[in-house]
Amino acid sequence: MIQSVAAIVFGDGSKESSMRLYPLTKRRSEGAIPIAANYRLIDAVISNCINSNISKIYALTQFNSTSLNSHLSRAYSGAGLVGKQGFDVEVIAAYQSREDQGWFQGTADAVRRCLWVLEDDHNSALEFILLPGHHLYKMDYQKLLAIHRNSNADITLAVAPSPAYHFRHNNRRSSFGYVEVSSENEVIEFRETRESEKMNPTAEAEHSTNSKNCISRSSYRSMGIYVIKKDAMIKLLREYFPRANDLATEIIPGAIKIGMKVQSYIFDGYWEDMTDIEAFYKASMESTRNSTSGYNFYDIESTLYTLPKCLPPSLIMDAIITDSIIGGGCILNSCNIKGSVIGTRTRIGDRSVIEDSVLMGADIYQQTTYGDQSIREEGTGIGIPIGIGENSYIRKAIIDKNVRIGKNIRITNKDNVQEGNREALGYIISGGIVIVLRNAVIPDGSII
Repeated sequence: MIQSVAAIVFGDGSKESSMRLYPLTKRRSEGAIPIAANYRLIDAVISNCINSNISKIYALTQFNSTSLNSHLSRAYSGAGLVGKQGFDVEVIAAYQSREDQGWFQGTADAVRRCLWVLEDDHNSALEFILLPGHHLYKMDYQKLLAIHRNSNADITLAVAPSPAYHFRHNNRRSSFGYVEVSSENEVIEFRETRESEKMNPTAEAEHSTNSKNCISRSSYRSMGIYVIKKDAMIKLLREYFPRANDLATEIIPGAIKIGMKVQSYIFDGYWEDMTDIEAFYKASMESTRNSTSGYNFYDIESTLYTLPKCLPPSLIMDAIITDSIIGGGCILNSCNIKGSVIGTRTRIGDRSVIEDSVLMGADIYQQTTYGDQSIREEGTGIGIPIGIGENSYIRKAIIDKNVRIGKNIRITNKDNVQEGNREALGYIISGGIVIVLRNAVIPDGSII
């Protein structure tokens, strides 16, 4: 099983998903978004592969992929993973050739244009598992592969029930469509939207009857995770649908229509597909709670890998910290932190309060005092160092990397705005959450 399967991980999603996570995706791809202080989203997917003994992984990247490519090549070279010899991640960045002058047009187009690598004589894989790189979940892919092989399917889809939470947020629908599954767990229909949502919005899996064939069926969300036989994938991409760009909306429905056997694997664990800012914020807040409702970052039986960082221990001086995650190398003075995620190298000044927020930290340390005090001019942002200044109050916000927040600042969404674009001022509001952009400067005394 180790030798016959390889993973294809998509480092970024569609343009639509990228926009829904904006501005976190302004300078990075979805997979590179920091999560839980020390990690990036793609770490969860790569770790699933490692823990499932899938040793060959191809990472397909395209949009804003510089930081993601660097992270993957540095973190997963194989040498840095204790006890994981032979493990290999090969990054395939979007490219142009004489035959293909444009960029990848979608997931199907990306795989098609990389088939020459996947068909290499040195690649012994007979099956491929295709994975979005920005989802947060733990899955043993060996169980998915076992279902695929035991049913002798051409394609197997991982699917999940639709919890009531998603129905309470009309803008949060499955990014990969819905499938109708028979009593034998065979996928018999695919649709982009769920017809039965309005009829019974609290059901997790609704059962109906096909009046023509009298087939009992259940409806699930597709997770965008597919196991495909190598021969079937080549035929689908080159022969049957040579112009199709997307796996979810074109290739999978097409495979069902032409009679390929498409099976389902029902996944009942935690899964967050990061459809928007609210989903990312919710997953981040769950990481600070000692409960089983979210992703378990501390599961010793399913290690979460990432790039090791040579950072000093966090320095905490007379701070009050409750229900929070603190990354490495932070400098926290006499502050109050509650229910928050504090990323690496974060500096927080005296008497500042951070509540229910995500601080992504910084890439560098910066001096915080100046020999010439005139360099700092009130209300201008000149001379403000990276970090959170003194006497500031931040609540329900996401502070991206390398942000300079001055003294006496309040970021609380005081007017209860749900959606607002203040990018020229260094922030936007999405779903009532204030997101301060990467490298932004918020002058002393600002109120947001």
